[in-house]
Amino acid sequence: MKHLLKLMDLTEREIVEILNTADQLKYEKKNGIKHHILAGKTLGMIFEKSSTRTRVSFEVGMYDLGGTALFLSSRDLQIGRGEPVQDTARVLSRYLDGIMIRTFDQEEVESLARCGTIPIINGLTDYCHPCQVLADLMTIREHKGCIKGNKLCYIGDGNNMTNSLIVGGIKMGMSVSVACPKGYEPDAEIMRWASVNGEFTCTDNVLEAAKDADVLYTDVWASMGQEGEAAERKKIFAGYQINSDVMAVAHSDAMVLHCLPAHRGEEITDEIIEAHAAEIFDEAENRLHAQKAVLVKCLA
Repeated sequence: MKHLLKLMDLTEREIVEILNTADQLKYEKKNGIKHHILAGKTLGMIFEKSSTRTRVSFEVGMYDLGGTALFLSSRDLQIGRGEPVQDTARVLSRYLDGIMIRTFDQEEVESLARCGTIPIINGLTDYCHPCQVLADLMTIREHKGCIKGNKLCYIGDGNNMTNSLIVGGIKMGMSVSVACPKGYEPDAEIMRWASVNGEFTCTDNVLEAAKDADVLYTDVWASMGQEGEAAERKKIFAGYQINSDVMAVAHSDAMVLHCLPAHRGEEITDEIIEAHAAEIFDEAENRLHAQKAVLVKCLA
């Protein structure tokens, strides 16, 4: 695997290989087994968006694997002052063994991959969040025993998380339903692809989408860069919440996931997040293990 730009680029087999590697790395870490597979390797981490889980998990992941991670804020790079992406890619390719970038525009990630000569890992864009969904799939498999055949229901904004969950869920044999207000649907091309390649529905009816779900998922109503819309979005998304009414129509053993940070009382109630904290924080931990697997696949 040369890059991780978006899940659409991966086959089901490649996703399974990443998850299997992540399981092995998690087992080894839990049992104190050292695995310096990336000794001598350096990962540059470009952040144009702030982060908790992405930064810490990639830094710890590279340390665990024997490599080095460099935090590169766009405020401190010439790319933040107008240097063309292609020039940055060519220069950093001569210093680093790989780049993880967390930014706004998907095209910036794609351009780094086209112009550079080293692996590029998408740590998040406004279009997709592949690293998070690999951790989500890992967590579903841990708690459910398998991924295929489960129903995944996402409730909330049709954002980058939704786009990647649709792709990852369909590729791994899940049925996927999305509940969002009209005008806030996921990417149209992704929805067309999902409708042709799997079992997919998108509705503005939360209870209809959540009926018989095995996995319920939500995200904040206003993502990074949308802070100015937060008040308006609270009105629009009122009701698009995982709560006891939603849990009542899902399967009795349904699990709940949230990519975090959570706005308790908005997209999810405090009661539900605490009842499903084991799953949600396993999911957060699995960012580390899934991303270590990606690093191994791309850099080893």
